[in-house]
Amino acid sequence: MRKKLLALLLAAWSGAVCAEVVVGVSVSSTGPGSSLGIHVANAVALLPRTVAGEDVRYVMLDDTSDPTVGARNARKLISEEKVDVIIGSSTVPVAIAQGSVANEAKIPLIAICPIPIKAAEQPYSFAVPQPIPLMVNALLDHMQAHKVKNLGYIGFSDSWGDMNYNFAKNGGEARGITVTTNERYTRNDTSVNSQVLKVVSTKPDAIFVGASGTPGALPQLAAVDRGYRQQIYHTHGVVNRDFIRVAGKSAEGVIAPTGAVVVAEQLPDDHPLKATGMEFLERYEGSYGAGSRNAFAAYAWDAGLLIQAAIPVALKTAKPGTPEFRQALRDALESNKEVKGTHAVYSMSPSDHYGVDERARVLVQVKDGEWKLSQ
Repeated sequence: MRKKLLALLLAAWSGAVCAEVVVGVSVSSTGPGSSLGIHVANAVALLPRTVAGEDVRYVMLDDTSDPTVGARNARKLISEEKVDVIIGSSTVPVAIAQGSVANEAKIPLIAICPIPIKAAEQPYSFAVPQPIPLMVNALLDHMQAHKVKNLGYIGFSDSWGDMNYNFAKNGGEARGITVTTNERYTRNDTSVNSQVLKVVSTKPDAIFVGASGTPGALPQLAAVDRGYRQQIYHTHGVVNRDFIRVAGKSAEGVIAPTGAVVVAEQLPDDHPLKATGMEFLERYEGSYGAGSRNAFAAYAWDAGLLIQAAIPVALKTAKPGTPEFRQALRDALESNKEVKGTHAVYSMSPSDHYGVDERARVLVQVKDGEWKLSQ
């Protein structure tokens, strides 16, 4: 009896010692989304390995920017690695596929791209990037203020391109702006000359490119090469140094929305996100070099901050590695308020799994080869 009791005590002690929170991470390290995914991996490497007294282990897989691979990786993280939460891909089609897997398995997923989320139907899906309407509206307000009446559109031939086009068209109509074209290209295309010629032929007052990452540079280069000198707008999916590197001098003057962290030093001292943004930049650029900052690295950091805020709450209910803990994590993500990140102050709810407001956006412009706060 004594040996049996000792064995039970040792088993219980061993379980307590080995308990850890396991975070799955999907990264587009290769493929057309790699210019975003590499920075995500860099940020995850800086996330803490202990939260609220519990060890945290990160399991990272490359989704190759492919939705099929991304969904397969999500299943692997759940079934083999027994993750408690997943930080989803930075590529919209991939993260959408992963969200379906996560909701089926009842595992919370935090996407680091603005996937469409109906919280009542997708209770386990969350996202840290600013939702597309919030960002497109900032661009449309700028267009309206600068007397844009006709807007040419070219974007990806996928869900990211669809969402940006739809919000630009509907929001534009409400402001007296007519979208004159709906040209598309794939993320792997190497030329968009014919599409850009169609856009330019409508003589738009401005062009909006609904793309992300370095593939977003293709329409920029093509339009400038063909003599287009009016304003060109982009999504928050291109705000990184790689876009400027690929677009070169053609990027000069581009306007895009993004989170305040990208220009944290330029913010007024009383801005609610300046302190957290500066703290992140010191950590990130201290590790990867001056000028290495990236909006998507900061999204991954914010996903980590949300998880860190949720873990202590979930631990009051259950132990890591159990369905009860995963449910408690999901509930904490949804109920925690005013979690201050680098991009936003997050306050999610049962009806809102983004939890951001206008504090989460600024307009930036490329000036002298750098992203600068637009005045």
